Amino acid sequence: MLPRTGAIEMGSNLITAENLAAGYRDKTVWQDANFAFGRGEFIAVIGPNGAGKTTLFRMLLGLQAPLNGSLEIFDAPPRRGNPRIGYVPQRHIIDSDTNVECLELVRLGLSGKKWGFNPFSHGDHDAAVLALEGVGASELAHRPLGVLSGGELQRIFLAEALVSKPDILLLDEPLSNLDLRRETDLLHQINSVVRTRGVTALLIAHNINPLLPHLDKVMYIANGKVATGKPSEVLTSESLTALYGVQVEVLRDPHGNVAIIGVEEHHGDMV
Repeated sequence: MLPRTGAIEMGSNLITAENLAAGYRDKTVWQDANFAFGRGEFIAVIGPNGAGKTTLFRMLLGLQAPLNGSLEIFDAPPRRGNPRIGYVPQRHIIDSDTNVECLELVRLGLSGKKWGFNPFSHGDHDAAVLALEGVGASELAHRPLGVLSGGELQRIFLAEALVSKPDILLLDEPLSNLDLRRETDLLHQINSVVRTRGVTALLIAHNINPLLPHLDKVMYIANGKVATGKPSEVLTSESLTALYGVQVEVLRDPHGNVAIIGVEEHHGDMV
């Protein structure tokens, strides 16, 4: 039996789904998903490549309609451009010649204007400064994006997503290509935002282990199905065997790290 969420009272849920199906006109990616995420929860979204993790984000952002079932954010269907949702996409096109200052990029997360067309207002400037301060990146305010490291860029993108003070934060693989120290630093920053601001964060990742100390829930998408619940409920041999339809073993080392054995496709991405 696949675990489902449901312990949170309905009135406190920011995201709810019932019998939700995702995909495209000629293809169902996953279906029969039921979940509810409350304010101030940190949720990891994991599973093999192509399982439909980014598709979930597209639906939450109002960019793609469900194939079936219902999905609500703030007690209404998702809509494009909702300022109550902060989003850090999987890829940004930043090269070494990009001379836009970090402060300007973060301000754009508030104003939504194109570079050079809208001068700073005092309110925008102050909000951008506070957003950078909130992710520990004040010293980067006037540095051009093109000279930043991967870890520094991720902090700037996080500040951009947070500058409008959203209630929900969606992060699509923000840990990719970060070394262990920068990965740990970024996770601490995100966890701090969740705990101190009551933001609900969904983070897509391939490696669950760095997230485990911070998580409230896991959404595991695989084999056209979705299992959602506490890590101790989802990351079990019984749950993942039901999800995949083949025998899966979940092992834990003395440090609490998880290894998933028996999944051939993209096995290495999920341990």
